[in-house]
Amino acid sequence: MNIQQFENYHEKNTLNNSLFPYDTYLCSIPLDFVSVPLHWHDEFELIYIKKGEGIVSVNLQDYHVLQGDLIYIIPGSLHEIKQIGDNIMEYENIMVDTYIIDSDTSDSLMHSFIAPLLDGRIAVPKIISKSMSGYKRIIAPIDECDNIRTTMPEGHELYLKGQLFLFFYNLFSEYKKESVPPQKSNSLSRMKKILKFVELNYGEHISISDIANEVGLSESHFMKYFKETMGTSFIDYLKEYRLKMAARLLKCSDDTILRISEEVGFENVSYFNRSFKTKYGVTPSQYKNN
Repeated sequence: MNIQQFENYHEKNTLNNSLFPYDTYLCSIPLDFVSVPLHWHDEFELIYIKKGEGIVSVNLQDYHVLQGDLIYIIPGSLHEIKQIGDNIMEYENIMVDTYIIDSDTSDSLMHSFIAPLLDGRIAVPKIISKSMSGYKRIIAPIDECDNIRTTMPEGHELYLKGQLFLFFYNLFSEYKKESVPPQKSNSLSRMKKILKFVELNYGEHISISDIANEVGLSESHFMKYFKETMGTSFIDYLKEYRLKMAARLLKCSDDTILRISEEVGFENVSYFNRSFKTKYGVTPSQYKNN
């Protein structure tokens, strides 16, 4: 299985082959994969922490999440999932294409409630935790969706859609304090372009000149922007991304260490082995055998 196939399996194409694009899958960090790199998509997403603790980053802000927390991610938000120390975190991803709750025409429901909730104009918490007021009301429709998906009776789609509307109603009525302007961040838009370039090209040689030209910056301005926004250099970020992709392939691919190192963009297998051991504490061979 190459990395594109793995990505498709993990998240990207889970909704594409369904007439009712509501999908869930259970994951564990680090048992399934060591982390989920920074990314975004057009679907609405909920991350429901079932066990343990970890870090979920939304639009470059880290949140420490615990069992029972529900992370609310609107379409287009940058997000990633990371491990804390040696803790194992089990969580459920719920991916919903917005057309399930959208209307063909711009009715008052869509205009006043759904669209503002999905594009961030209504300020609601990104993390809904047990200590917050209304937690049980908010979480109940999601639990009901999980319950009916264990049996999938005929017409369950009607029930799922109804529970989604109830979820948004509870979210709106419990937490809606004020409306905020739509988020239009040139910095985040530029960062999305950079991350997409890395996602599509990390297996190839990428120079600072290549990526700076991609976003219309000089090399010096690009390096400063990336460091200030991400808190790390682009070279270190690219190396980290490649190692994460390598760890995924080592778990699910029968390819050799050399082939995997080349596939993720390392030109020298010895350097790959050293870098991997520095990050994960074991060699690629040991990681693969485990």
